[in-house]
Amino acid sequence: MGVIKVGTSSWADQSLLRSGWYPRSANTPARRLGFYACRFPLVEVDTSYYAVPVPETTQGWVDATPDDFTFDVKAFSLFTGHPTPVAALPRDLRPADGPSRIRRRDLPERAYDELWDRFRAALDPIAAAGKLGAVLLQFPPWLARGAAAERRIVELAQRCRPWRVGVELRHGSWFDGTAATDTLDLLRAHDLSLVCVDMPQGHPSSVPPILTRTAEPAIVRFHGHSDAWGDGDKQEKFRYAYADDELRHWAGLLAELAGPADDLHVLFNNCCAGQAQHDATRLAQLLSETMLADRAVPAQATSTG
Repeated sequence: MGVIKVGTSSWADQSLLRSGWYPRSANTPARRLGFYACRFPLVEVDTSYYAVPVPETTQGWVDATPDDFTFDVKAFSLFTGHPTPVAALPRDLRPADGPSRIRRRDLPERAYDELWDRFRAALDPIAAAGKLGAVLLQFPPWLARGAAAERRIVELAQRCRPWRVGVELRHGSWFDGTAATDTLDLLRAHDLSLVCVDMPQGHPSSVPPILTRTAEPAIVRFHGHSDAWGDGDKQEKFRYAYADDELRHWAGLLAELAGPADDLHVLFNNCCAGQAQHDATRLAQLLSETMLADRAVPAQATSTG
């Protein structure tokens, strides 16, 4: 069976810091990341969605983690079409005037290209250390399927090369009926990983959890099933505790998805007061039990055959 890495979609959100999950001795950013990395082999960098980090920061992440640790890094919000606060841009790239939130079209091409250069420079230390898993392109819920949207996905992925790229689509048109096959074919044709998401269904932003591999690594993100998904704030949307039977069911599905020599990244995004860390720990235990049981079956069959 391939390598299954389980982690969470943050290691430093405020609710986690207040939850008591970290010991008092983990009293600096580096110590907290080191503590986290002793318990999980994978983390998703969420802060890069809100602002492009500087290389000195990402080098610090590299230095604080073991050699075999992996970072999946979320692309900056402006790149994937989200309205972005001007204050989130580096000072020298901010428009002199205009609205407080901007999109790509509001930046001169030179400034947009420079922003990408700085994002890539921030990822260079992680990639040089062999710790970069994938760049996550998380598109907004209003990005509907169409030729222009497909070109957008491919263009952004090209800017991320030669690194691995995961694509999270959040509009149902990509997976409606026969469109799902075309979407998966598009991702396979451009060597892009489909990000499978477990989330509440029946909402405008809902997409089905399609467990399939379109590229390496396979990526699965767990948002939970909060009843407040449609109208709650960010905390309420992701306040969800996975029951043991849910995690046991997913352990079986994920074990099947993991091929004999493939990588699978599993990330819990129900980041609310340490719940993601709790659920990730339990899923990792269940996956170990599942894999041990799978290995035991053929051995028993051989001994009695």
